Amino acid sequence: MMKGLYLVEPVVALYAFSTYLTYPLVQQYVYRRLWQQLANSTYPISDNVSTCTTANSSDPENHTFYFQQVQEEASLFSLYSQVLSAVPSLLVTLLLVAYSDRAGRKVAIVLPLVGTLLYTLSLLLVSYLELNVYLLVGASLLSSLFGGLGTFLGGCFAYVADLSGGGGRRMTLRIAGLDMMIGLLSGVAALSTGYFLRAAGFNGPFLTSAACQVLVLLYAIFLLEETVARPADTDSARCSAVVKMFSAVYGMFIRTGAERRMLLALLLLIFTSFSFAYVGGFSLLTLYELNEPLCWTEILIGYGAALSTTIFLFSFLGVAALTYCGTPQLLIVLLGILSLATGMVMVAFSKTTLMMLLARVPMLLSIMPFAVLRSMMSKIVSKSEQGALFALLSFTDVLTANVSVAVFSILYATTVVWYPGLVFLLGAGLCAIPTIILGVVYAMGVDIAEEETAAVDEEEGEHGEREKDVTENANDSEPLLS
Repeated sequence: MMKGLYLVEPVVALYAFSTYLTYPLVQQYVYRRLWQQLANSTYPISDNVSTCTTANSSDPENHTFYFQQVQEEASLFSLYSQVLSAVPSLLVTLLLVAYSDRAGRKVAIVLPLVGTLLYTLSLLLVSYLELNVYLLVGASLLSSLFGGLGTFLGGCFAYVADLSGGGGRRMTLRIAGLDMMIGLLSGVAALSTGYFLRAAGFNGPFLTSAACQVLVLLYAIFLLEETVARPADTDSARCSAVVKMFSAVYGMFIRTGAERRMLLALLLLIFTSFSFAYVGGFSLLTLYELNEPLCWTEILIGYGAALSTTIFLFSFLGVAALTYCGTPQLLIVLLGILSLATGMVMVAFSKTTLMMLLARVPMLLSIMPFAVLRSMMSKIVSKSEQGALFALLSFTDVLTANVSVAVFSILYATTVVWYPGLVFLLGAGLCAIPTIILGVVYAMGVDIAEEETAAVDEEEGEHGEREKDVTENANDSEPLLS
């Protein structure tokens, strides 16, 4: 039997490409279908002028009213999809990623891939047969039963943590490397969506995305090697594992000292509050670009999405360079927070295409805090608790994303008529919260050193031997990971 590969990067890369091939198009597809329903006419589009200009020339009296109505309906559609899928996705994320400490990391990687494939096939079906667009809300709910992006990334980050030994700079770069893979491949996909849409309509990108997801699913099932030795899976073992999932998350805070517990809680608050501002702001960029006065076409939206995904690449380079120069990790996080806040302010006041494109430039380092914070928290807990940690991170990430999208969507639907940029000013203002907490962590004067992690591992020695053996076996294929 052929030996598997300890390479999760191809899974992340192909998943990012297939997902971002459709992600910028979903809002555009819903936007166009809602326009047809509300305006009872074909969506205004031209190869050479903006949608606002086309609509204005064809219906000068009603075009502004229709654009505002569609903006409100589209933001509420996003809200419905997020809210209905939130609870199942949260529960599945927590269970699967924590359960991967016992059942293996692949269970938290494969099942979300299945859910994503089902959702993409639903997109293709609704588009091809021109079914009711609100069926996509049900498809989102069905997909959430298999987990979601948070579950998938939680499994992948835990997989990398298994292979990174003692952590340190190597773990930080590996985690940042996964973020970079997401950025590079999603950027390529986003750049091509506008041209793909004009050449093949919505069905072409949806079909291509589904084919890519089939490939990545086959790779994850048959080629990706497991990093966790899986015990006999009896009914009693499964019941015991469910209890251990929650006890492991609980134990991360109980079995450590007061200072370490406080540090872990503060880092988690920084991660959550920053994610709230980041996700909420970015979730509405496409709607903002479709609205007046920008009125971007699908080509410009593709360019904008591709430029946004270069943030992942520059953030990885920033983490690599700053880590190599010995920059304190808290300072790297602060630079990322300031990067996001500056960019959001520029977006809020962008009224021209050039200004909107330039607004992405200050945000080029805004992904850095996620990788650094994950690495810092990973060093605090023992090796046997990596799955529990990333389950908790994925759970809070999914919860934060859903709440953030809901809050920002409601606010955008309320303020789009008189000032649509207000939501981005809110995102910039919310960056003050993680900044203040970061100052508290700095004032504590705590340094997360390798010897501290080793001390925790000694306390958990009886639980860490199995993970150590698997890691040593994984290192046999280390040249593949270099």
